[in-house]
Amino acid sequence: MSEVVYEETATMIAAGELQSFVPFGREHCRNHPHAFNLQLRELQPASELWASDGAAGLVGSLQEVSLQERERQEFWQLRKGCTGNEEEVEFEEELYAAGNVVVWSQGSRTQASSVCKAFTVDSPVQQALWCNFAVPNNKKQEDEVEHTVCIVQSSCINVHTVTGKDFISPLPFQVSNVWATSFGLLLERKNTTNDTQLTSPGEPLPTVFSMLHPLDEIAPVVCKPAGLFEGSRVQYLSDSTMKIVFTCCQPSIVVSYDTVQGIHSVWNLRKVTHDERSTVLPCPAESIGSPLGLMASGFLNSHLRNISRLDSPGGSGASGLGAGSCCAVGSGSPLHFSALHSHHSRIMASSPAIHSRVHSPSISNMAALSRAHSPGMAAPSFSGSSRFNTSLHSPLARGHPGFLPSLNSSVNETMLMPEMEPIIPDFCMEQLWSEAATAGCQREMSSQASKVFLTSDLCENHYLCFLVESHQQLRCVKFIESSGTSAQLIFPSVTTIPAKDAEPLQTIDAMLVLEACGSLVLYTGITRVSKVFVPGLLSAPFSLTNHRPYLSTPVENVSTPNNVGSMHLPRLDEDLMPSPVSELRGSVIKHHEASFLEEYTFQQSLPYIHALRDPVCNRVTLELSGGAMLRLSIPEVATSELVKKCLQAIRLILPKEAAMKVLVKWYNIYNAPGGPTAHAEWNMFVTCFMTLMGYSTESLTWTKNLHFEVPLSPVIAAKKARPSDGGSDEDWDYLMASHYHHQMGSQPVGSMVNSSVTSSTDTDSLSFSSSPSNASLKFDSSAPLFPHIAALFYVLHLLYQELQLDELQRARASSLVCLLHQLARDLRLEEYVDLYWRDYPSLISGLTEITFLDQALIDQMQRPSFLRPEPPCVFSWLSRCLRGDENAPFPYLPGICPRTRLLVLSYALYIIGDKNATSAEESKYLVKLSAGPKSRASETHFKRQSSVKVRFSSENLAEQLVVWLTSQGFTLKDLESVPFGVALPIREAIYQCREQPCSDWSEEVCLLIGRQDLSKQAHKMTLAKSKASVGSGLSLEPPTSTEADEEEDGMSDIIQEVTGLIWSQDLRVQEVRRLLQSSRPVRVSVVQLPEVSDHEYIEEKENKLLQLCQRTMALPVGRGLFTLFSYHPVPTEPLPVPKLNLTGRAPPRNTMVDLNSGNIDVPPNMTSWPSFHNGVAAGLKIAPASQVDSAWIAYNKPKSPELANEYAGFLMALGLNGHLTKLATLNIHDYLTKGHEMTSIGLLLGISSAKLGTMDMSVTRLLSIHIPALLPPTSTELDVPHNVQVAAVIGIGLVYQGTGHRHNAEVLLSEIGRPPGPEMEYCTDRESYSLAAGLALGMVCLGHGSNLIGMTDLNVPEQLYQYMVGGHRRAQAGANRERHKSPSYQIKEGDTINVDVTCPGATLALAMIYLKTNNRSIADWLKPPDTWFLLDFIKPEFLLLRTLARCIIMWDEILPNSEWVKSNIPQIMRGTFDSSEDINMETMTQAQDYITAGACMALGLRFAGSANSDAFDCLYEFAKTFMKFMTLAGTASVGVQQTGYYNLQTSLSMILLAMSMVMAGTGDLKVLQFCRFLHKRMGTEMNYGFHMAHHMALGLLFLGGGRYTLSTSNSAIAALLCALYPHFPAHSTDNRYHLQALRHLVVLAAEPRLLVPVDVDSLKPCYSLLEVTYKETKWYSETTVDLMAPTMLPELHLLKRVKVKGPRYWELSLDLSQDTQHLKSILSRDGVLYVKLRAGQLPYKDDPQGWKSLMATTINTGVRAFKREETLLFFSAMLYECVMQECPEMLPTYISIEQVVGALRQGYPQQTFPLWQLRLVVELWDSRMQKSPTNCHNTLLSSEFLPVMKNSVDVSLDNWLKDNSAVLRSYLRGEVLSRDAQSVMLACFLVYRSIPCLRNTHTQLEGCSSVGDLLSRSSQLGIPLRDLLRLVPVLLCSASGAQTMPGFPLHAF
Repeated sequence: MSEVVYEETATMIAAGELQSFVPFGREHCRNHPHAFNLQLRELQPASELWASDGAAGLVGSLQEVSLQERERQEFWQLRKGCTGNEEEVEFEEELYAAGNVVVWSQGSRTQASSVCKAFTVDSPVQQALWCNFAVPNNKKQEDEVEHTVCIVQSSCINVHTVTGKDFISPLPFQVSNVWATSFGLLLERKNTTNDTQLTSPGEPLPTVFSMLHPLDEIAPVVCKPAGLFEGSRVQYLSDSTMKIVFTCCQPSIVVSYDTVQGIHSVWNLRKVTHDERSTVLPCPAESIGSPLGLMASGFLNSHLRNISRLDSPGGSGASGLGAGSCCAVGSGSPLHFSALHSHHSRIMASSPAIHSRVHSPSISNMAALSRAHSPGMAAPSFSGSSRFNTSLHSPLARGHPGFLPSLNSSVNETMLMPEMEPIIPDFCMEQLWSEAATAGCQREMSSQASKVFLTSDLCENHYLCFLVESHQQLRCVKFIESSGTSAQLIFPSVTTIPAKDAEPLQTIDAMLVLEACGSLVLYTGITRVSKVFVPGLLSAPFSLTNHRPYLSTPVENVSTPNNVGSMHLPRLDEDLMPSPVSELRGSVIKHHEASFLEEYTFQQSLPYIHALRDPVCNRVTLELSGGAMLRLSIPEVATSELVKKCLQAIRLILPKEAAMKVLVKWYNIYNAPGGPTAHAEWNMFVTCFMTLMGYSTESLTWTKNLHFEVPLSPVIAAKKARPSDGGSDEDWDYLMASHYHHQMGSQPVGSMVNSSVTSSTDTDSLSFSSSPSNASLKFDSSAPLFPHIAALFYVLHLLYQELQLDELQRARASSLVCLLHQLARDLRLEEYVDLYWRDYPSLISGLTEITFLDQALIDQMQRPSFLRPEPPCVFSWLSRCLRGDENAPFPYLPGICPRTRLLVLSYALYIIGDKNATSAEESKYLVKLSAGPKSRASETHFKRQSSVKVRFSSENLAEQLVVWLTSQGFTLKDLESVPFGVALPIREAIYQCREQPCSDWSEEVCLLIGRQDLSKQAHKMTLAKSKASVGSGLSLEPPTSTEADEEEDGMSDIIQEVTGLIWSQDLRVQEVRRLLQSSRPVRVSVVQLPEVSDHEYIEEKENKLLQLCQRTMALPVGRGLFTLFSYHPVPTEPLPVPKLNLTGRAPPRNTMVDLNSGNIDVPPNMTSWPSFHNGVAAGLKIAPASQVDSAWIAYNKPKSPELANEYAGFLMALGLNGHLTKLATLNIHDYLTKGHEMTSIGLLLGISSAKLGTMDMSVTRLLSIHIPALLPPTSTELDVPHNVQVAAVIGIGLVYQGTGHRHNAEVLLSEIGRPPGPEMEYCTDRESYSLAAGLALGMVCLGHGSNLIGMTDLNVPEQLYQYMVGGHRRAQAGANRERHKSPSYQIKEGDTINVDVTCPGATLALAMIYLKTNNRSIADWLKPPDTWFLLDFIKPEFLLLRTLARCIIMWDEILPNSEWVKSNIPQIMRGTFDSSEDINMETMTQAQDYITAGACMALGLRFAGSANSDAFDCLYEFAKTFMKFMTLAGTASVGVQQTGYYNLQTSLSMILLAMSMVMAGTGDLKVLQFCRFLHKRMGTEMNYGFHMAHHMALGLLFLGGGRYTLSTSNSAIAALLCALYPHFPAHSTDNRYHLQALRHLVVLAAEPRLLVPVDVDSLKPCYSLLEVTYKETKWYSETTVDLMAPTMLPELHLLKRVKVKGPRYWELSLDLSQDTQHLKSILSRDGVLYVKLRAGQLPYKDDPQGWKSLMATTINTGVRAFKREETLLFFSAMLYECVMQECPEMLPTYISIEQVVGALRQGYPQQTFPLWQLRLVVELWDSRMQKSPTNCHNTLLSSEFLPVMKNSVDVSLDNWLKDNSAVLRSYLRGEVLSRDAQSVMLACFLVYRSIPCLRNTHTQLEGCSSVGDLLSRSSQLGIPLRDLLRLVPVLLCSASGAQTMPGFPLHAF
């Protein structure tokens, strides 16, 4: 075989621009702030150092800087980056490391480089690389990928993820190299041996380890070599002679090199299988006691001692095998292990010699070893890096021996404990291929590959290439990914290319090779394409010294000889094609010699290319001999879309070799130096393509004219003129006919300018062009593509059909049609010619030349089976589809015609109605074209693309179509480029879906149907699922107010945009702010009477202020509820807490009034609880979705101790909104050890609230410490403040809420009746403790009723009943028996239960346990007594509790009317009283009032948050009645005096709270008036507690600024009972009956139910009409109500559906019958529901009555002024129609139709394409009318518009036919047509009338005598009847003479 010596001048391509390259990191490091630590001296070139150091430091710096030193110090790598958006911005990323700094930067052509991240580490960076780790995700099946930068230092690896996490993984051994793989990192252990290999005993240690994730431990890798004998067992990879040289992620392979044999191998890296794992790991039966074990241990010790001596980092350690054993091992295996695997017996036999053994021991021995020294942890544990942390410090390292950088020489025996387990391997490397061993000794071994890369050629063959520098050759191993179940790689052949260096260019499927002579050559795969011309660099320099030995070396080491076992691809015989590089290099050397002799003389001084590096896409860096670097880009294969598509199609259909030739030839022509501009690219392609097919392009007129469009710059023309003198006719390498080359090259410049001046050859061909029979128009049948002309023609025809379906590509189709037309004429395909003429009549009429094909040539051509005589036309296929005719499957090219496939299947699904068209039955409608084996790759691509699981939720075809289109990646942008006729059915489907969308569609589907409101909602959904950041899409941010005083009242965060919509008519929100602000001084107005002295007056003022302060101190509780969850804190700023201002101002002079003046007595600690509440109120502003972390919570801790109470409240609030779970345990411990009472209360209640119902053990422990009853009896008695105990007890209730936990229930039950004592303990405030225990017990058993599992022996209800009504105390059970032996020294209680203490707790416990159970027997226990005698024994207050308890147990009997309330009053109180009876009127009235209040309270709980009008009216009446009593209190009314002011006020407060509960969050005005009235009431009777109640009511009324309301779930009722306990504190330090902190638990009952419609376009909240449907219940049937949103929704479990109603907004339905989760997530994110305004509508705010919308006024009135302008009137009508129909996107369609019709009317249509579209529109309309004439409302085009248009088209065409029937007749006879407007009109007529190509059938239709005859003959032509009748006059006339048939009216059809 002889080498083709290329004519270098012929195949030379021009490279793109050159830029000098300096790594960005180097520049950045110069300016790096850390630079002084980085010894920049090592980075600077030596010359700079001399300059800087002066003479003195010269020697030192010379010693410091050696070349290797500098190379080691600085390295970088580049890769392609992509943003991941749709518009992929291409940029390069660089990772640069020098010294201790790593710089990661990125930059692109358009943007300068910038730093992404820069890292500085402690020790010099050994390696820096990018790596992706897979993090398993529990929710999804597939893993998430973490992109990281790994920095390798000597002792650890730093891993930095892109998201900002940092990991440090310590390294247990010295690492020589780290490799990134698709699973994680591979680490190669540094081999520390010298020549002690043969003497060192024992098992070699693993050399390659893997790290799956920085937190996982490092595990050894096992390998599975491909061996001939038993060698293919799985084993640890412990061969120290094997070095990894390359890893790759896709496919997952590793390339290794054997340093002894000099062989490269390829391995597949995969996860280890279970069997392989068990093979490598030992079986547990082997015990260390066996002789084997003892031997192992003995030998191990010596082994370890050896290591400890040798294995210091600098020294040399022991290793298993060495070169000596090489010969013993067969060359078939790349790993050296003994051929005979020894077994136990063998080891025992050889025990004396065990130290000097050469062979590696058996696997089992290895296993024993590895078990003996691996860490003693359970295998599956992922302990993070901790396993190796110890190994860095302790001599007793856990892990294999020899891991450690050094070991102490005294190795302890404990190392050999048998129970330690080995580390489980994660990966297995399976050998796939290895080089053939080098034959004979005369060949020297090939060195390790210096570069390995993957590349592919233009025909999608893949190669693994490695560069062996010692032989100056690049070995290319072809590999094929087999498409089996296990993706195996098959390596069929190896080819070598002489090369000094090489790099792949991925985007252009090529590689750049630097030859030994210094020239750059481009290869695609193993096919040489051409030299690359780099301006400014000449070819290779060889100084004589390094050239001579090169010439005199024996031939063998230049390249592989022929007898090597590598297979070569078969040579291609055509000389004119570049061939794969062949093996013998006689000629190669000659070639080199020649180039050297020519060029050596003048090139010595020029820099030459010394190496290549950093390939990214099509760019590569050239390293010059001088050290400079240049960045070079290699041009693309094609830039124009059309040429790219054509090349793709050619590649698809041709055999690989032929395709390769075409592509290589095209690449050379296109990129010849001074190549064409973009617009000439197509012309050049046509010429090249036709030449390759055997045309002589300059003989055809139209192709010849193409040449004159190619402008050549004079420079290039002159340059190319030279070679043509040497006779370029034989220039085969240029791969062109000589004429063409002649014309391109030697044309004088002048003649190019003016095409009329032509050279003689051209005039000749012009004169011939008229006579097609001329000999020059023959094919050259030897042309390479000649046999494939037919196949290529068909493929390009299908490409042409694809282009027709894209408005943006249609212009390109017209370029393609000339080429197709020429081919169709020459292939004698009449119908194709006719089709092209119909599509472009004006273009094609003039082209008539035919190139002559004789029969012999036709026989040489391959006629593919798929080429049919009738042309596939996609429009006629769709048209037949609409008419309902049968259709053959349409051919398409996979990967090249996606649009064809998409539209054909869409029509099949939607028009034909075949539901399986898109899945199972695709082949019914589509047939794939391919050239044999080539197609596989493209098919899989398609399968993958359509494997998106399409779930058809309903039978609806429109929905199916829309969902399927989305799954194929079809978007609205794509729809706009589909021609209007073809797109109409898709638009119709979209229109149908837009009206009734499903709420569970994905975001993409919603965007396609134009419902951005839905997609925005879906997008929000995905955000909430993935991140905790909520409310991020829409900023419902409160306005920032400028006034300072507004800021500090703590209520500025209410979102005014929303509140302004809810309460748009008045300023109630401002009024609430005024009522609740506590940060400004109050007004103290006391009039100074004449007799009052100044001093007394001051006292009077201060007393008045003290009264006012009672109110001020109670305000924060209400404020917390008003501002609930309305603020997202900034993590860098502390939370602003408004101060509690207890000063006053006295008018008229505004003098300060202060309580601290000492004039009056102020109670001590008066402000401690109010400031606690103030802290809670501030903390409750924080929304649950905010980003709060432990550090921020601690950061808020105040410096001054007097603010500690506020901080305690802040902690409790954080618990209530769920953030306290983030507080670190350490901080919690800190806060509790301080012993600050308030902090402990806040913290305990907060944590318990945050862990509501979780039974969290750590919290339980925390609480138990504070509850003596939960501690073991022997434990030390802790001094826990009483209030803290109360808080802890409630905490237990919260943490165990609803769990029915037996032990806690038992303890709490006994704690309700805990006696006072022993001694002085538990004597004060017992009531609050007992109540807390009762509430907690109720919470633990919440709603369990009688089903308390396992508690029957506790008799809970009976015990509680006893606590409620009294009786003998039972003996203390259990642990606390001992505690209460000694009595209390303060209280003598006796043996009876103190009901005053235990009753409230027990009553509420019963109420909560039996909540909503409707258990009548328990409820009857709670009835008020029905005799006067018994009534006297019961506190009236307890009657309130009993009534409340009884009512909420009988939950379903509560009715919202006053009759029901009164029915709770016992009979004896209702009737008339006989005066003779001794009735205590006081008792009676008090009892009545309290019972009424209790019933009202129950009513409030039952209808909490429902805004039920009946309940509200009922409560309002009672409130008014009590108010009347109150106002009478001043007068001497008997009844009022008997009741007592306090009792009346308590009852009124409870009723007010009940009203607020019902109207929670609604901001009702009547309740607000009540609250405001009571806010103003001052006086001694109005104590702190009542103020607290009234302002809590106010807060509930505006809960969360109107966004929140109350729930009636069991948990919420429990929270409300704790918070609204009807005994309010008498003063601000009063916690006797009820702990004040519990008032805030009301937050646990709040839930967001405000739905705020937000306009998706303006992102502003707006009004919108909602239709809410209630489910049926036993009280009412299914009901539908209309609400104007923003509105509070009822509780979700009551609802069936919520729907946004038209007509203003697009409808949107949320179905709650299956799943309320979707709506819940919307409500929890500020309730934002996106709505979309319909076209022509205005929002309700701008147009409340709907009188201004476009619908209300006809648009035509505005247009009447333009009466003359008919088009404008028409346009306005269309616009109106689109708006009416709600489909403004149809406007372009309307306009297009109108333009078509207008052009036809005038008789000057430009092309026939619009008529095709109009015909499709008409056919769709007809098919819809046929199906259901009545049901036209879902067709998009309106009923009036289309018939009018259709009629005017019919009239125009009929008129034309009347005048020009002769033209039609001559067409039917097949005569040549003229090139005038008539031919265009004729084409329009034929297209619109769907008349097929009749040329061959004309004869049989000609002779028809009657219409019937015509019909029968034309039945098989498939012309629609009404169109056929148009032809009747023409066809019949031709038979019966020229006169028209009388009385045959054309327009009748």
